[in-house]
Amino acid sequence: MTVIGIIAAVLLVLTVLAIGLARADAAVLARALKTAGPLLLGLVGLVLLLLGRAAVGGGLISAALAWYASGKRIRNATKTPGRRSTVRTAALEMELDHDTGALQGLVLAGRQEGKSLASLGLIELKALYQELSGDPESRQLLETYLDSRFPVWREDAKADRNDGQRVAPGSGAMTKEEAYKILGLEAGAAAADVRKAHRRLIQRLHPDLGGSSFLAARINEAKDVLLSDHH
Repeated sequence: MTVIGIIAAVLLVLTVLAIGLARADAAVLARALKTAGPLLLGLVGLVLLLLGRAAVGGGLISAALAWYASGKRIRNATKTPGRRSTVRTAALEMELDHDTGALQGLVLAGRQEGKSLASLGLIELKALYQELSGDPESRQLLETYLDSRFPVWREDAKADRNDGQRVAPGSGAMTKEEAYKILGLEAGAAAADVRKAHRRLIQRLHPDLGGSSFLAARINEAKDVLLSDHH
């Protein structure tokens, strides 16, 4: 392809991109610039290189490559892995989304066994809460869910208003497998990853910040279990 042909092709590409960007909204435009920006800069550099402006053209091509590499690093750094923490008691299993803080739960025992907490209304959840009166761990886990979904549920509840601030006794020594699930980590995660996951979760759930005492205690216990071999 001749230099003129390459220039014509570049101009055609630029024209098509300009028309497309002109019709796009702000969000689409921003995303397009992240991808098309380095490409356009590189094409301009290529044209200048073919026109004999080697220094300027080469500099623009290098800048385009650096821009692309930088954008890729940022995208990889900001991409969320969708990590979830899992806390299990005798009657409930709860998952916490690390990115959104959203809680999802499954009933493992009782009249509502097999049902998700999201499928239950407030009346049904209150009945489940009363049903769990003999299971303090499950009850406090359910309180955490109720507090997040129905913040004013305690106003109509007959339970002690301070119940949510007690930490129920553990059901036994936490295993490393449980600890990894609670912190949302793969088995064998490095100590630095354990500390990072603990810090991220405790900042979201610490009782002093309006979080859950029960979950905060489980998260602290999980960190201690996994870091015990590193002391």
